[in-house]
Amino acid sequence: MFDLPKYGDGVCLARMAELLDALSIDRARLQRTSVVVTGSNGKGSTAAFCAGIGHAHGLRTGLFTSPHLYRFNERIRVDGAEIGDDDLARLTSRIKSAIAEVSRSSGEQFGAFEALFALACLHFQESGCEFAVFEAGIGGRYDPVRLAGALITCVTSVDYEHVELLGDSLELIASDKSDACASGGTIIYGENCAGLRPHLIEYNRYRVITSLFVRDQIGISGESASASGQRFDSDFGSHAFRSLEMRLRGSFQFNNASMAVTLFLLWLQRARPTEDTGRIEAAVRSGLREVSWPGRLEVIQQEPLTVIDVGHTPDGIRQSLASLKAIYGADGWILVTGASRDKNTSEIVGALAPSFDTVICTAAYHKGADAESIAAAVRKANPAATVHIAATIEDAVGLSQKLAVSMQRKVYVAGGLFLAIEYAVVARGGRVEDLRFF
Repeated sequence: MFDLPKYGDGVCLARMAELLDALSIDRARLQRTSVVVTGSNGKGSTAAFCAGIGHAHGLRTGLFTSPHLYRFNERIRVDGAEIGDDDLARLTSRIKSAIAEVSRSSGEQFGAFEALFALACLHFQESGCEFAVFEAGIGGRYDPVRLAGALITCVTSVDYEHVELLGDSLELIASDKSDACASGGTIIYGENCAGLRPHLIEYNRYRVITSLFVRDQIGISGESASASGQRFDSDFGSHAFRSLEMRLRGSFQFNNASMAVTLFLLWLQRARPTEDTGRIEAAVRSGLREVSWPGRLEVIQQEPLTVIDVGHTPDGIRQSLASLKAIYGADGWILVTGASRDKNTSEIVGALAPSFDTVICTAAYHKGADAESIAAAVRKANPAATVHIAATIEDAVGLSQKLAVSMQRKVYVAGGLFLAIEYAVVARGGRVEDLRFF
């Protein structure tokens, strides 16, 4: 898309602001229409839930997420529809011209994340979006989404990730993500942030930011899960929603859906304070029920049952594994695992391997750690496991499916985003070579 490095010349919000001005982005309107989702895990599904509710309420709704799983166009959507190829090419050309102009005057190089955020802002403005949900790429303090100026944001969860950029403690990481919220706004924190509450309240105090916490000011109860979907009750302020349904699986989705509901309610209170409560409830119910989001405990095949998960931090992986066992049972699985080279392989594999007696170790084509090193980590975490090594994703698909049939087992693919998506593509008859990750 853009011949740019992932990040630009150091941390600089000023060049991003100059780019938005060069593109004639209405910054005041952007602030009025936007909410921002930050966090370590759960950002994508939370953002999708929130956008789904906005669309169900009848608002022209934009959604900006990252990374894409199968196709770049997934990152930018209006009313659920991915940006078309023609619009993508046209707007990319405009962004490139504007970047060249700003770079000539500033002498600084832009990063791809900055260009993508600008592209989303431009597409949403041209499309007349009344409501826009932006997912942060990394952190919040210096992430381009901070330029949205959103007064309603959330931190879905906090885990050790990108520590070289965000800091080496959960307090530092949560603080960085909190900075996506504009002064005078409100931040919703997911339930795994509860232990950081005293720090976060003080951190936000002098920017006059209100801190809300899931399972405190935001109630969740009545949770139930099955292979077909989940139900729960959600309470916030004067709103009490009973038996909300969602198709997305995993206990972590109760947290994500509740945050999405609250994000929308808070935004609506500011933007349209006289809205009918019955209409709001109908939108919440429809929005949550209709959302589908690939990659999180996604069933890609029924015979044999094959489930993939794109979680790539230790906490996210543990949560997904617990949900897998709760929904489909703890026994009778074959694990296909791997990890990206830039992740803590031993920690990721250590969160998975003890729960499986048969493990296939492989390497994703994109950034995959060597399969032999994955196998060594598996043997260390679970010496009793039968360990197989598959040199390629294609080999891993073939071997796992063969073993699942002969042993009457189910297949779980987990450990990294690229691993899970590449496996799904091959299992469906596609070619990994056709994937273009960013």
